[in-house]
Amino acid sequence: MQDYHEFIDEILIEEAQLKKRIQELGEEISRDYDGKEILAICILRGGVMFLSDLIRHIKPLVAIDFMGVSSYGLGLRSSEGQVRITLDLTTSIADRHVLIVEDIIDSGNTLASVIEMLQTRHPASLEVCTLLNKVSRREVHIPIKYCGFEIPDKFVFGYGLDMDEFYRNLPFIGVVDLEKYEAGF
Repeated sequence: MQDYHEFIDEILIEEAQLKKRIQELGEEISRDYDGKEILAICILRGGVMFLSDLIRHIKPLVAIDFMGVSSYGLGLRSSEGQVRITLDLTTSIADRHVLIVEDIIDSGNTLASVIEMLQTRHPASLEVCTLLNKVSRREVHIPIKYCGFEIPDKFVFGYGLDMDEFYRNLPFIGVVDLEKYEAGF
């Protein structure tokens, strides 16, 4: 496995920027959900770091649950095209205020499928909070209520986002130089 310094093109979002924006999102969510209990659903695995930091800044009561959703195979550019639930919720969402917490929204196809499925479970409300939003890649409309950063169409990693399952632990969002990365294998 390569050291990320060998293939990083740039740091797109510094650690301090992430911390500041996540705190702002937590404050905004706290205002909007004042007096309500929140069920935050983290889309695994990329959303874990974001969820962990976000809920520290939310004042109303927050319960959490997790969903595993698969739509990408191994490698940088592979896509199966079908969404598969690999881990379903253990909590009923009926009549609850649900906040989906996602690391990145690209085409929107995966999240659109998740939203459609969750709507059939009759939540009191269902909103989306994403750390990163690639608007230029959107293929379907996603109603994003809370967005950390809109980013360009670049392959990113770090802060929960992986490169072939590694580098999630980095405290920043980096951009991959695909030529350098692919040359390393």
